[in-house]
Amino acid sequence: MRRDPIDIVPADPGWPTAYAEQHDQVAAALGEWLSGPVEHIGSTSVPGLPAKPIIDMLARVPQWEPSLTGSLTAALAGIGWVHAPEPADDAQRKWSFCYPDIAWRTHHLHVVGEDWDWRPLLKFRDHLRSHPDDAAEYARIKTDLAAADRHDRPAYRAGKAPFIESILARL
Repeated sequence: MRRDPIDIVPADPGWPTAYAEQHDQVAAALGEWLSGPVEHIGSTSVPGLPAKPIIDMLARVPQWEPSLTGSLTAALAGIGWVHAPEPADDAQRKWSFCYPDIAWRTHHLHVVGEDWDWRPLLKFRDHLRSHPDDAAEYARIKTDLAAADRHDRPAYRAGKAPFIESILARL
């Protein structure tokens, strides 16, 4: 069960280092399955953007197959990651992992098949990196949503969705 509240904090210059510290381990653990680089995604990947202090990462495998769950889970457990299934993971054909534990995570890893539509995650990240006005508006939206209820993750995600969709529609 998650215990970490939705707290939006000022950008931390240490976030890229926190990503890098886990990147090499994750890439090595998943090496035989990876079909691309392990990416830093989400708000912590955008310099200067306030965010929840959780490093989001994306890893891709050639294809989502439920039979891989045990192998991926064992490989990541060997470096301290925990399988943390989210309600929509199977429907969205992905796996979720966190580090160091589910309740108080510092990192979240999404493992997806190449057949999953992962490209919008990178497009949105890259757009915010190069458009500071949009990044500032996204920060305002997230801060307002978190202030409304620090524990309602579905409402937080739903509240961000229209802004994200509007940006992606322009790209």
